[in-house]
Amino acid sequence: MKQTVRVLFAAMLAPLAALQAADTPPSSASVVYKSLGGRELRLFIEKPPDWKPTDKRPAIVFFFGGGWVGGTPEQFRKQSEYLATRGMVGVRVEYRTIAKGDSGPPTVCCADAKSAMRYVRAKAAELGVDPQRIAAAGGSAGGHLAAFTAMVPGFDDSEDDLKVSCKPQALVLFNPVFNNGPGQWGHQRLGERYREFSPAHNISSGAPPVIVFLGDSDKLIPVSVLRDFESGLKEQGVRCDTRVYPNAGHGFFNREPHLTLTLVEADRFLGSIGWLDGMPTLKPPGQ
Repeated sequence: MKQTVRVLFAAMLAPLAALQAADTPPSSASVVYKSLGGRELRLFIEKPPDWKPTDKRPAIVFFFGGGWVGGTPEQFRKQSEYLATRGMVGVRVEYRTIAKGDSGPPTVCCADAKSAMRYVRAKAAELGVDPQRIAAAGGSAGGHLAAFTAMVPGFDDSEDDLKVSCKPQALVLFNPVFNNGPGQWGHQRLGERYREFSPAHNISSGAPPVIVFLGDSDKLIPVSVLRDFESGLKEQGVRCDTRVYPNAGHGFFNREPHLTLTLVEADRFLGSIGWLDGMPTLKPPGQ
C-alpha cells in the first residue's frame, strides 16, 4: 500500500517537476574578450539550464544598437535569455562606440564586432558551442555590425588571429542599417567610403542565411531598402527571409507586442535551419 502511494505521489509530482525545469532561468556569466587602452571589453553569456562544457550547442551573438555612438548589451538580454531556454548559448557583446566629437566611420565598432565573433569561435570548446553554428544578430547599428562580420572584408583588429573566421553561419537582423549608400542612414558619417562598410554593397554568394525584421513606418530604413537587399541576396542564391510589421517604427522590436512577435519568428527561422528543435515556447501577446 505504501509503495502504491509513493508511486502515485511521484506521478503527481512529475508534471510539476517538468514545469519547474522548463521555467528554470538560464545561467549567466561574463568574460573579457579583449583588452586595450586599459579597458576590458566583455561578453555577457546566457547558457541553457542543462548546459555542460562538453556541449556543442548553437550560439547567437547579439550586437546592441545606438547609432554606433551609444547603447548597451542589456538591449538584447530578453532575446538571449529566451533562446538559452531553447537550447542555444546567447552572447551579448560590449563594444567600443564612436567617441564624442569623432565624425568619422565606425572603425572601432567594426573591429570589436569581428574580435567578438572570433573569440566565440576560438573558445567554442570552453563555451560548449559548435563553432560551425554561430549566428550574429543585432538591431539598428548593431544589425549593421552583425551583417558586417558576415559580409564585409577588412577593419580587423591588428591583434586578432585572422586564421579564426569572424563570419557567422546565420544572421538575425532587427531593423538593421545595412545600406549606408547615398541618401541612406550612415552615409553622412561614411561619405565616399561607404562601400567599405555597407553590407548592402558587399553582397555575395558567401553570405549566410538571414532573417530581417522591419517596421513599415521606419523613418530611417525604408522598406524599399529591405527589398533591394533581399533581391540582391536571392540573386546570389542566398536565403533571405523578411518580416515587415505594419505601423511599426524604428526600434519597434524592443517593445511589445513586437518583442515577442519577432522573437517567435527568429525561433522559427533558427529551427528551420536545424539549430532548434520543436515549436517556440513563447506565445504572442493575447494568445
